[in-house]
Amino acid sequence: MQFFAKGILFDSDGVLVDSHSAALVAWQQWSTEFAPHFVWDVPENAGRRAEDKVREQVAPHLFEEANHRINALEQESAHQTMPLGGAQELLRSLPLDTWAVCTSANPLLARARLQAAGLPLPKALVTAADVEHGKPDPAPYLVGAERLGLDPADCVVFEDAEAGVEAAIAAGVGLVVGVSARALSTAADIVVRDLKGITFDGEELYIPDKNRLR
Repeated sequence: MQFFAKGILFDSDGVLVDSHSAALVAWQQWSTEFAPHFVWDVPENAGRRAEDKVREQVAPHLFEEANHRINALEQESAHQTMPLGGAQELLRSLPLDTWAVCTSANPLLARARLQAAGLPLPKALVTAADVEHGKPDPAPYLVGAERLGLDPADCVVFEDAEAGVEAAIAAGVGLVVGVSARALSTAADIVVRDLKGITFDGEELYIPDKNRLR
């Protein structure tokens, strides 16, 4: 498949990096301290900011303490993050000003996970701190396109979570590529196994047919 675009906006966790196991341990510990009945590892929580999930689970007077705690727990485990298939090759091949990472992680955690996975840091990094509303609100992808100086319609988004796909569609991007089998249940335009074999030269995005799941 070939698609013409001017920029790429990547989600991070589940697209570029695998932080799932480390995050699961952090959230399980957090739950024992603040919300014993909260189950983090369900599809509806994927892709959303930690602060939004915390706010839903604790009383307002506990928010600051609870939010600080999950941020600390996730930061402690960030070193366990691994790169996902094709991420290193693709990111290192991209023209510098053509891509951004738009993640629901906070700034310190976003950088720590990318670095632990051995991935280059983008010039344009949009984190939970850069938007008033996180995914599924379109703000993260609107900000990402703006920082590249592009119209969202000229951008391709790579996402794995329903909340992120909804955000990308609402932002009006030109193409939404779902990543991994998890994205098959989303409204992504196409779905790929991972980023292996994908190339982008600043104008033409190439996705091998053998890597497509849908």
